[in-house]
Amino acid sequence: MVRPVERRKIGGTVLELVRGDITTQDTDAIVNAANTRLAPGGGVAGAIHRAAGPGLWAECKTLGGCRTGEAKLTSGHALKAKYIIHTVGPVYRGTSRNAEELRACYRNSLRLADENGIPRVAFPAISTGAFGYPLKEAAQISLATVIEYLKEKTGLKLVRFVLYSQSAYDAFRDVITTLT
Repeated sequence: MVRPVERRKIGGTVLELVRGDITTQDTDAIVNAANTRLAPGGGVAGAIHRAAGPGLWAECKTLGGCRTGEAKLTSGHALKAKYIIHTVGPVYRGTSRNAEELRACYRNSLRLADENGIPRVAFPAISTGAFGYPLKEAAQISLATVIEYLKEKTGLKLVRFVLYSQSAYDAFRDVITTLT
């Protein structure tokens, strides 16, 4: 059971921030902060691959990888979520291109969910782990992009940010209060 701590209504969609484990979410899809090969690795990608089982890597190998900012869809395999949306965030270098690539991760993931009739999606804090994006800056870009998308016509009913650490949760909570 997920206990939302922060919740906002944006258009017809509920936007939530929770602290927790993305692999246990009861949403229709979870988003994987993937590498360009869509391979098992560390962080979020490793946790999702371990929880989903070996069938996920077998399916990912058929997709031909993923470029930074793109999003690709697989089944959820052994997860509660029926689908996994894989997106590759930027490795942080402090450039405006990094910010645009991070925005593209969220926009393309949301668009892919809409195109496939997926109403409930859970996101991690993309690029804030091994890829080094500063939490506060990533939270600003991520939340602003999602809120902008949700103000348009969308079939999404729930977008949940699942933040693994207290520091990530705090950064996103601080930003959402300034945006909504």
